[in-house]
Amino acid sequence: MNCQAAGNTVGAMRILVIEDERTLAGFVERSLSADGYAVAVRHDGNSGEAAALTGDYALVLLDLNLPGRDGLEVLGEIRRRLPELPVIAMTARTAVEQRVEGLDRGANDYVTKPFSLEELQARVRAHLRAPGQRQSSGLEAAGIRMDLRTRRVERDGREVELTAREFELLAYLLRHPDQVLSREQILNAVWGFDFDPGTKVLEVYIGYLRRKLGADDGLGPIQTVRNVGYRLRVRRG
Repeated sequence: MNCQAAGNTVGAMRILVIEDERTLAGFVERSLSADGYAVAVRHDGNSGEAAALTGDYALVLLDLNLPGRDGLEVLGEIRRRLPELPVIAMTARTAVEQRVEGLDRGANDYVTKPFSLEELQARVRAHLRAPGQRQSSGLEAAGIRMDLRTRRVERDGREVELTAREFELLAYLLRHPDQVLSREQILNAVWGFDFDPGTKVLEVYIGYLRRKLGADDGLGPIQTVRNVGYRLRVRRG
């Protein structure tokens, strides 16, 4: 009964799983199929990339350690050809630098093996809700203009080149102008999962954005709120 109810909710939405560990791929396939999704599985980077680019998939679960074509290369090609397709990276890698590399290539989310199937299902549901949040085509505040469809960003008329993760971080700040946002809020919203408390990945990306956006009055648009988080300062007057 639960499986039928889930199927009525999500219909035949298609998910592609690219994972070379066949036992894990089987568990993921059965779990998502029980939720009513139509699941396809590929076990190497070459066939996985081809399937992602030619199939009509709503979401891709991508292992970053793949035989054949490397998972990061697959991710880069998906992002180049299908920028709106949600990709959740799956990997046993635990170093912050390697997580950042995957996210910087455009992964929407990240799960580290071993992971809970229930958690993975929740992340899939969350990302498949995302298209409904992209009804507005643009964001604007603090002299910054962002086109969500073309992913073009300008600051005071000057085009700013951003990576995929920098873009998502700036978009979140633009959606909450003049609002103080905690580190936890930003990490959960932009990265979609919790980092270790001691990680500095958010600070690193805030630094990237500050350098690229520049400062109009010696302060710049992104302010640090000591012991709390950050705020996108909207200029007045």
